[in-house]
Amino acid sequence: MSILTSPRGKVEVIHCRRTESHDIFCIKSLIRKFTQKLFGKLNIIYLLEKANLAVTLCNDKEEIMAQATFMDYPNWNVAKQDDWVSVFRELDRDLPCTPLNTLFMHLFVAVDEYSVGCCKEIIKTVFKTVPELYFIFLIVPSFMSLGSTLITVFEQVGSVPCLAYSEDFAVYICHREKHYPQLHIRRARVEDHDDLMPIFMRFDSVLKETYGEYFLAELIEAQDEENHAVVCEVEGVAVGFMSVCSRVNMTLLHECFNLGPFHGLCVPHPDDVLEPPQGLSIHGSQGTESRTHKTYSHDFTESPESPELVPPEVMEKIQTKVIEEFGLGEPLSTFGSSEIQEMQKGFSEVSVTDMQDYSSSESSGLQFWPEELSHFRPIYRGASIVFCIQLFCIDEKYEARSLDFMNFVFSLFPDKDFCMISLPHLTPEFVLVQNFVKIVPFNNCSLNHDLYVFHRAGLLKSIDIRLATILDTSGVEKLVRTLMLSKKILEDFTQYNAACKDLDGTPMQTFVAEVAGQIVGIAVIKNEMDIEYIRSHYNIEDFIYFSHHQREEHGRLFHFAMNPIFRHYTKFFLKEILRLGYKSCLYYPVYPQSRESKFQNPYAHSLTSALHYLVPVRPRRQIVYPLEKLGINAPSKSVSKDLLGYALNHTNRKLTLEPKITVNARIVVVGASSVGISFLETLVFCSHLKFNNLTLISTHGLPGRKPYSEERKFLACDHCFNDKDYALMSLCSWVNIVVGRMIAIDRAAKQVVLSQDEIVFYDHLILCTGQQYQVPCPTGVDISEHPTNREVAELSMLRYTGKVPHNLFILNDEEDCLNALTWIRNNSIITEGTVIVYGNTIDAYTTVETLLHIGIRGSCIYLVHPPPKSVITCFNNRTVERAVDEALQVAGVITHKDALLAQWKMDPFSDLIHTVHFTTSTKPFSLPCSVFFSFYEKNVDYDTFKAFNDACLVYDGRLVIDTNFHTNDIAIRAAGSLTKFSNRYYSNDWTHSNFSSKEIGFQLAAAMLNLFDPTLEPVTEPPADLDRLIPMYKGAKIQGGILPGSYYYLHIAKPAIPTPIEVQMAQPDFGLQLITGNAKQGTYFRIHINKYRIIETITCLSKTPFPVSNYVRLFGQHEQTLNNMCDRYDDKLIPDFYSYFTESWCLALFHDRFIDLKKELRQILVSKEEEDTPSMEQLAHQIEDEEISLVEKPRVYLKRVFEESIYKSLVEKSILDYLHYNYYHLPMYAWPDII
Repeated sequence: MSILTSPRGKVEVIHCRRTESHDIFCIKSLIRKFTQKLFGKLNIIYLLEKANLAVTLCNDKEEIMAQATFMDYPNWNVAKQDDWVSVFRELDRDLPCTPLNTLFMHLFVAVDEYSVGCCKEIIKTVFKTVPELYFIFLIVPSFMSLGSTLITVFEQVGSVPCLAYSEDFAVYICHREKHYPQLHIRRARVEDHDDLMPIFMRFDSVLKETYGEYFLAELIEAQDEENHAVVCEVEGVAVGFMSVCSRVNMTLLHECFNLGPFHGLCVPHPDDVLEPPQGLSIHGSQGTESRTHKTYSHDFTESPESPELVPPEVMEKIQTKVIEEFGLGEPLSTFGSSEIQEMQKGFSEVSVTDMQDYSSSESSGLQFWPEELSHFRPIYRGASIVFCIQLFCIDEKYEARSLDFMNFVFSLFPDKDFCMISLPHLTPEFVLVQNFVKIVPFNNCSLNHDLYVFHRAGLLKSIDIRLATILDTSGVEKLVRTLMLSKKILEDFTQYNAACKDLDGTPMQTFVAEVAGQIVGIAVIKNEMDIEYIRSHYNIEDFIYFSHHQREEHGRLFHFAMNPIFRHYTKFFLKEILRLGYKSCLYYPVYPQSRESKFQNPYAHSLTSALHYLVPVRPRRQIVYPLEKLGINAPSKSVSKDLLGYALNHTNRKLTLEPKITVNARIVVVGASSVGISFLETLVFCSHLKFNNLTLISTHGLPGRKPYSEERKFLACDHCFNDKDYALMSLCSWVNIVVGRMIAIDRAAKQVVLSQDEIVFYDHLILCTGQQYQVPCPTGVDISEHPTNREVAELSMLRYTGKVPHNLFILNDEEDCLNALTWIRNNSIITEGTVIVYGNTIDAYTTVETLLHIGIRGSCIYLVHPPPKSVITCFNNRTVERAVDEALQVAGVITHKDALLAQWKMDPFSDLIHTVHFTTSTKPFSLPCSVFFSFYEKNVDYDTFKAFNDACLVYDGRLVIDTNFHTNDIAIRAAGSLTKFSNRYYSNDWTHSNFSSKEIGFQLAAAMLNLFDPTLEPVTEPPADLDRLIPMYKGAKIQGGILPGSYYYLHIAKPAIPTPIEVQMAQPDFGLQLITGNAKQGTYFRIHINKYRIIETITCLSKTPFPVSNYVRLFGQHEQTLNNMCDRYDDKLIPDFYSYFTESWCLALFHDRFIDLKKELRQILVSKEEEDTPSMEQLAHQIEDEEISLVEKPRVYLKRVFEESIYKSLVEKSILDYLHYNYYHLPMYAWPDII
């Protein structure tokens, strides 16, 4: 916040923010004729779309006071976009302008009365936002003066001619030092104490309380060769402090962090052990010693009594000073040739091995722990070349210049090449550490801190991005030699140098980053040839106005590799790729990994360390088109083609200077349920947030790793996520996957203990384990005594604790299904065996259908139903039940009802069940058994329950939570069928099981985001009376699968307490049901419409597959939206709903943006378009309140008013705009322009 005072004495409180699209109207209103003469006639939308930085200045009423737009190349066509440096260097040879330190102002507008103050404030903000920026150029026609505003910050340096026509343009420059200069750094003095203490106390008082009031003065006095204290000062006043020390506990660092790419922060030594000895297994379970629950201190500094890690004779061999001290009064510094050579030695030893790891500390790579856990730790015997920052603080007004400290502190340790700092996980990433590299911890690291490292060569500003040449071959080979896809990168590099096109003829470009004559980065891009597919399948228009980007401006990033010590220049590298390559957008696809191989060729790209500087793009839900029915009116093949699904990541010119908010909090999700996946999906797709420590603990890892596999048919589907959805999300790019079972929670230490005694630390624990089918417990009664169910019912509720037979299968996920299918096929069950399926759930029916499908005869399958615990069946529809029962009879499946499991007889040699005994309400019976599938009852897994119980989490049949998902531990939240609401809400009938799992996960994430996202409005506490109300979610609850008889089944319903359908229909406010077709024939389609004419329930039973995603979109629609469906049904114009919903009129309703159209139309009807007339909504309320006396029916009156007012034309325009804008998806609709 700043205060502006106009010449007339008016005062405005102003603040700066990024320019947004809704600012365009106000920006246009501030443009004067003088503005157009200075900057030319501009398309504001186009300008903002291509700008690297656009800043808007607002007052406290959010009224726009000024706006400025900046780009990385000059306007007025005075130089080519990719070659302006030489032109501007000729203006002044002493002017070291580079693409890194220079921007160009392309527009400035302001409210006249405050223009001077606004201009200075924006310039200061830009220099503060972009620390690397030193110069801002302004080019205007030479015959124009700058006026009284811009002349206050710009000064002329010369003129340049226009490339297009004969006219000169004046070049003006604005220097950083006059607005937000570099800080002066010096050694700290005791006298600085009084200046610094208020800054320290503003952030934290712990140090003062722990070490006394004068701890800072004592720290400054204690300086020696190993400990230094420095300050930054402004006008003689200390505004920042840094304490550094050269004593570092290298043993602890090497044990906890993967420092391999930095050679352990040590000088290379001939006795270093960098690879495991031959014969030593690096996979398996962690040793007991390294599993000890040890909590390390965050202090990496060695105590003076510690034994010396590096012998003196080795210390003498450490290289001498690499970089001379920057000229502190100069805006930029240069280096001599000898210093550059020494610099090259320093950073040439840094490896780009496992480049993904240095994005995976933030964009976590797919990890399988402990199966692929490495125990080996390299041993480094060389001298340490790192010092650490012990204490750092700076006034927030000068925080953007934090990096100014680094050159001075490196000069204090001429024999050290690295600086490190460790921070608690919950500490927000401040400006200084954003220039550091975050180090990947080892899997068993118990340290509760993150480690960041910076190399002194990272201070170099002479980084040059350019197109590659054949002369760069050796440098590129050296850079990528340790990468897994180095061969592919070199092949593309060679292909570019040979033809500038790939083998398919697609134009390609290769760029290199060069520092001090050494190649430190490489990127390969190609023209994006599938841009129509990307636009139609991904929400790319969340980030760009697509129509303002030419086809050739879209590029695909194929490879990106950069030396880790220059990783803070990644965004600059991407910005230069866009400028030099004449691109405005870059896309990076991540294809799904197959189980068999590391990469799925031919789509494999190199793993990119730039991933976290890109934004993930949400996939779009696609319409399932009746292509044959549409004929020539179908979408183009570029839109409707079915490609291998991939996750899309993106950047554009607007995002190159857009920072992300980093969240280092360790968020651990237990359970890969739909709730857990939805929660992670929501966090990952928050494009302005960067979650560094997301972890998923799951028994079998991430779902969806077996695309389109047959075993998925065993279980019914909730249609929250499918295999393609997992591929389109690529959660493994952002989330650490830990394979294991939770057996304990240590709330005091904040750690989850897994079944292999591994531990995972957390700051926020999210429990989404759900409920699973459990091993049924036989009652154990002797059937020879002819017991009945009434006598043994209680025994069936016990937990089974014996040995689980090998041919008993409990199916809860795709891994269980695969194991069962494999076992059946390997043991000749298909041709010889008998199968028992035990349960009442829909999964029992889908399993029977799968068994029939794979070839098992119906006569060899026994479907045994235990006594029902509710009068509500799994279908809750008599028509569907009768059709399925008849299909079972036709297939020859033998069905038994009301049977309780009494005993299973096992072969003592093979541990296989061969006979199963059941009791009924009358007499018991026995069945032969080769395979036993149990779907008896879902419950919370015992190990999970025990973990909750031992951790003293409140458990009352289920884990107890409040309305904000909290358990009785503020750091632990839970959601899904695992949970129930606390009894204080008096709502035991309502649990998360009643709602959509996907929506529950989204709401859980929304509750968590309030902790991390500063852009969200603070959450206000609800009134006391509302705190007793549980939240009600509106998303549809969906169930589907393939039932016996090859019936495709789908049931969509609103969240509700389960009630028999007969009871529902008996209610006076039930509404009506519309049914077409016959269940037995597989043409059944039932729609339930409530009293408000809104669709509440859809049930489908069909012999042929149908478009489930289309039908899901029907839920919640008004029947009139569906072409007056009720009237047409009553007039018998709809013989078949399946064909009715394939007609072309309804396809717009299935579009993913139809909901946006509905909101827009509603906004039109509730808005007051004319001053003297009420809105349509107000009219409806007046009629309802009888404020208007009508002689006609209210509906007729409202329709007449609508047609006679401006609302009709507004609604029609909105609908036509919707169809026109989405024409690539909806070409079957006509609008006036094409008729």
